[in-house]
Amino acid sequence: MGILNITPDSFSDGGKFFSVADAMQQVELMVANNVDIIDIGGESTRPNAIAISPESEISRVLPIIIEIRKNFPSIKLSIDTTKYDVAKAALDEGVEIINDISGLQFEPRFLELASEYDAGLVIMHIKGTPRTMQGNPKYDDVVKEVYDFLADKVALAKSYGLKKLWIDPGIGFGKTYSHNIELLKNLYKFNDLQTPLLLGLSRKSFLKNIVQEEIPENRDLATALIHSLLLSSGVDIVRVHNVMYLNTLRKLMNAIG
Repeated sequence: MGILNITPDSFSDGGKFFSVADAMQQVELMVANNVDIIDIGGESTRPNAIAISPESEISRVLPIIIEIRKNFPSIKLSIDTTKYDVAKAALDEGVEIINDISGLQFEPRFLELASEYDAGLVIMHIKGTPRTMQGNPKYDDVVKEVYDFLADKVALAKSYGLKKLWIDPGIGFGKTYSHNIELLKNLYKFNDLQTPLLLGLSRKSFLKNIVQEEIPENRDLATALIHSLLLSSGVDIVRVHNVMYLNTLRKLMNAIG
């Protein structure tokens, strides 16, 4: 899953793909590197990010969605949003997946919407909101609490008849460095939920703490390498900025079986 941020303030690539032309150039690069899904977001969810209106978010993402659909009709698209109106507008233009970082906490109507459109739904764990989530988050047992949250939401989604579901433990969303590491060490436990697992850790700040790299783009190698260590934990989708590196990893894995 390739990340396409149509935002001025995302933590690693804010402003780079804000125009349709720049966004499409990035899409072409992803397609050339065998991307499976392009995840389009119009609102930054970095720590301390300020929310924008649904109208502003729609005005950012819809022209890009329309252009991708016109030029690459077979590419699967997801919309990274927590807003009902944004998700509906995207689905109306042929987007197939709602990627909900709030895990249905901000917009429970996503259940009805996904059911109506037969859309996929990514349910992610977050503690707090993007604006507050890194304000000293605390857990008694981070793995158990994230697991229980996702188990509850998956059961709820299935009660609405949803079958195309993915879970995301929400690395970096209301977690300290130690919380993130603990979750990554225990990813295999989430296989018990019998729901495909999506992992989004590309360029995140916990990698900075490990490899001592301040510039997010320079964490792409670390991103690819840590994915190579984690794929055996049952990860089904990796959400990344640099699709080329992960495409190379996939080729290597396919070659050695």
